[in-house]
Amino acid sequence: MESITVTSRFCETDALGHINNITYFIYLEEARIKFFEALGFEMDTTDWRFILASTKCDFVSQGYFNQELKVTTCLSKIGSKSFQLEHDILCGKTDQLIARGSAVMVYFDFLQQQSQMIPELLKAQLTEHLCS
Repeated sequence: MESITVTSRFCETDALGHINNITYFIYLEEARIKFFEALGFEMDTTDWRFILASTKCDFVSQGYFNQELKVTTCLSKIGSKSFQLEHDILCGKTDQLIARGSAVMVYFDFLQQQSQMIPELLKAQLTEHLCS
């Protein structure tokens, strides 16, 4: 399981004083980027192999300005052309669950504009990150 830490900024809060719902998707995107970097993929847009097919986020409790959050990432499913990431966003001090998200990533050939089979070497790397 991979994890990152983010601190919520004032501009990410709403009129009610808590983290705006759209901000959580930004945190999930940052966690996905760090996950891919941990796999050895650089954020090179001229040679990128993945496309986001679906994402969701369930809001469990409220987050606030200047709160340190931990975002964890692991894999729940690996298919022939796609895989699913699971994320938890936790309060950094208490590990209280703030939000839970997921994302389906498709292995994609941008030149041909179609999905491709995930190479076996990549599948082996991904398997090491399956949720326990």
